[in-house]
Amino acid sequence: MSRVLLINPSYKVTYSSTMARFGVPFYPVLSLATIIPKIKESGHEVQVIDLCYEDFNLPLIQERIKTWKPDIVGLTGTTPLFSQIRTIARATKEISRTIVTVGGGAHCSALPELALEEAGFDFVCYGEGDFTLAQIANGRDPAGILGIVRRDGGGNIVKNLPNAWLKELDDLPYPSWDEFNLAQYERYWSRLIARRKPVAFFETTRGCVFSCNYCGSKNTVGRGFRKKSVARVIDEMKYSRRHGFREFFIVDDIFTTDVPRVKEICEGIIREELDITWSCANGIRVDSGDQEMFDLMRRAGCYKVAFGFESGDDRVLKEFGKGGRATVEAARGTVAMARKSGIDVFGFFMLGLLQDTEESMTKTIALGRELETDVLKISISVPFPGTPMYSELKSKGLLNEFDWDKYNVYNPQRLYRHPRLSWDVIERFYKLAYRRMVLTNPSFYYRRLRHGLRTGEFLYDIYYFIRFLLAGAKI
Repeated sequence: MSRVLLINPSYKVTYSSTMARFGVPFYPVLSLATIIPKIKESGHEVQVIDLCYEDFNLPLIQERIKTWKPDIVGLTGTTPLFSQIRTIARATKEISRTIVTVGGGAHCSALPELALEEAGFDFVCYGEGDFTLAQIANGRDPAGILGIVRRDGGGNIVKNLPNAWLKELDDLPYPSWDEFNLAQYERYWSRLIARRKPVAFFETTRGCVFSCNYCGSKNTVGRGFRKKSVARVIDEMKYSRRHGFREFFIVDDIFTTDVPRVKEICEGIIREELDITWSCANGIRVDSGDQEMFDLMRRAGCYKVAFGFESGDDRVLKEFGKGGRATVEAARGTVAMARKSGIDVFGFFMLGLLQDTEESMTKTIALGRELETDVLKISISVPFPGTPMYSELKSKGLLNEFDWDKYNVYNPQRLYRHPRLSWDVIERFYKLAYRRMVLTNPSFYYRRLRHGLRTGEFLYDIYYFIRFLLAGAKI
């Protein structure tokens, strides 16, 4: 049997210079928790090093490898974390060439061959790899493992055929939380993004039927829409509740796609009296849902819903792949329904989309100032590897940077040449957006004041605002 060490890199570098540092979701990694059961099922030992809330600590990792002597080291992460992953993988091989290194996660799925080459991995898992690492640990012939990139006997990089997307999500094992020290995460809990601790990421569906050109989720969960049964969702919530979790972040791409199912889930939570709070933190579409759905969500413990507004221009929304129904008018109506139910509204806005013009960005800022959001996040669009946006810019020779550290939505970089706009213009509108939508928006302050008094969080708002100012007021 093998010893498998799973490692999640540090998020601190990504968030450290921005306001986002006060609202970072430092919670156990769901993707790792989901792959552990199949590995343990075959008798292998598993340990986890999760550095998400720590500084990048290579000596700590090296010491664990030397003392525990794992046979396999698996690493996961997004694009801005890949340089850490690469460093860990190389350091692992310096300790022992016999340790098998395996890369996974969003970046590895987007650029599997390049990731293998850059980090010197033995294997890279791409696509939906819930059971792939278990097959590697079991010693299966690599040539027969779907969804991996490897080297053949001659040292050539070979990409095996992909895994088929799981048809029945109920077949997934329940996440294994025993390898995570929940008390450690509680130390970094932020009232800005959660109300009860500890908090778990929670998945009820996978996939998305839309084609937003900046989104890379298709690389890891595919196109289309698959869902766990209502009974499985409720039972998994009860299971996670027994493990101590009191709040859930729903991470589905489009949780509210099947509105009757959402209502059934809410009714199940109410009926079972689960005593949980939860939020749709990953963002839901503005063209799905009705007043009854939002009312039921609130009764079932949902207190916050994030909406992907992105743009205030219907032309831009349609052209980048949002579809024709996610309109500005739909956004206004859906926000009104959520607020009527007593649910906080979190808004995501983007500037510098490939379809943007100065006129469309002006509309986005106007919409952001108008909509009654309780919290909002504005970002300059980033062409992450594996997205249509990245492919288009690369094919046209418009990408300026391949330093993965700079692919960071919280620290905008001049990564590409926009086909219509100069970077000076994009950055000017970015600063203008925060000034108009937040800093000089009386209605936003009024909503925060009312929200703080209603929820008892007024002092938290003051506390985090002061920390923001002391940090240099960087957005």
